[in-house]
Amino acid sequence: MKEVFKRPESLKPAPFRFCPGCGHSIVHRLIAECVDEFGIREKTIGIAPVGCAVFAYDYWNFDVIECAHGRPPAVATALKRVMPDRIVFSYQGDGDLASIGMAEIVHAANRGENLSVFFINNANYGMTGGQMAPTTLTGQRTTTTPEGRKPRIHGYPLLVAEMMSQILGVKFVARAAIDSVKGVKETKRLIKKAFQYQIDGQGFSFIEILSPCPTDWGMKPLDSWKWISTEMRAVFKTGIIKDTIADERGDWG
Repeated sequence: MKEVFKRPESLKPAPFRFCPGCGHSIVHRLIAECVDEFGIREKTIGIAPVGCAVFAYDYWNFDVIECAHGRPPAVATALKRVMPDRIVFSYQGDGDLASIGMAEIVHAANRGENLSVFFINNANYGMTGGQMAPTTLTGQRTTTTPEGRKPRIHGYPLLVAEMMSQILGVKFVARAAIDSVKGVKETKRLIKKAFQYQIDGQGFSFIEILSPCPTDWGMKPLDSWKWISTEMRAVFKTGIIKDTIADERGDWG
């Protein structure tokens, strides 16, 4: 019989221990599939910081380094400069990248480091109890905004992908959402494109992924997917935001 589906070699045979409906497991698999398809497992290094992302080393079957909260871009920079033949990527949540690690991500991007960054946006601090994050939506209730996020007090949701696209050292920026089969397929396509940029030595690539956190959102898994479609997508527009190679070719299709 023809084999049509199997576990990626880059994914260990270990059960995920994320909450039911969490999007991390899906993105983990997509990254593993892309690594396998490029044939780069033996030279790939992932970097996972504090947060739900930290469990990645239990699941990916390639080298993964855990580092301090918010510091993956700094660690990734060092690894890539010392071992430029390796494929180095960071896997970061919104509290990690857009809050405590904002300086690291901005300056690594501004230097145009040849890295791939996968930014998981679930609009809250998932591991520590569902507190407000920089990406929490206006009006969204969290454990630290029980009456909803109020811009006058808390500021607005941070549009990280759009901000990154304005940095000259950044070569590719896109945002996807794993809220449907179509969304999952598009997310994989963009992850693969980010890896391709690095493999080709094109520079810094950044993919923001809208992902569900049903436990901290206080929703059933199916409702959390719908909430991404109806609420998050309205604020965080999906699609390719910056593609320097396409711009140079005049190919925007």
